[in-house]
Amino acid sequence: MDTKLSGRTVLVTGASGAIGRALATAFAEEGAAVAAGWHSDRAGAREVVRTITGAGGRAAEVRIDQGDPDSIDRAVTEVEHVLGGIGVLVANAVAWPEFGDQSREGLIGSLTANAAGTLALVEAVLPAMRSAGWGRVVLISTDIVEQPMAGPTAYPAAKGAVETAARVFAVREARHGILTNVVRPGFTRTERALNAPWLGPEVIGAEGAKTPTGRICTPEDVAQAAVFLGSGANGHVNGEALSVAGGRQLTR
Repeated sequence: MDTKLSGRTVLVTGASGAIGRALATAFAEEGAAVAAGWHSDRAGAREVVRTITGAGGRAAEVRIDQGDPDSIDRAVTEVEHVLGGIGVLVANAVAWPEFGDQSREGLIGSLTANAAGTLALVEAVLPAMRSAGWGRVVLISTDIVEQPMAGPTAYPAAKGAVETAARVFAVREARHGILTNVVRPGFTRTERALNAPWLGPEVIGAEGAKTPTGRICTPEDVAQAAVFLGSGANGHVNGEALSVAGGRQLTR
């Protein structure tokens, strides 16, 4: 499959986390130049860049605070200057400090960064994509948008808002050659998930046993789905939400 990503620039937010690392390296393996976006873990983003450049690829790290519009604009400008115009955006970042905070301030902060910040980032990269007549936007969501579980409310609410906006982008931007889609990971084996108080190894193990494939999702599963949707191999999938959950969504 020719992904037609060679020479294109891909911005991956939240690149220092487990899913972000898998996303960044998967796009780099297809020949794309990768901007590894980070908010608080610069060391992690730098390690991603070293991995990519060590394998002969092009990459750079860039700080993005999705709660700060000026930070978003600076980051997009920096990526364009260092690696070239952004052809693919993979919006993967999550504002984890507010993830489990059910206070009024926590809810507002999480919704602002995870929903409004993501949408602002999409709007920031669209002008260059329109000028190029080609672009791909992949928004990383979660299967709990459709299959709720007991836990924090702001995170799934924010992802639900992002998914609704994705459909608007899909209708509005397709005439410019820009396709917008969503990837919905199921329970994914990451350190954060294993340590989350409402998840943890026991819950995740039980979920794997109930999944038709017999296991939970891996970061690499998410990355391969995102690479297809964010590439030239995808010529006509637009406005869709792809579940990467091994069929677990069918058994709940």
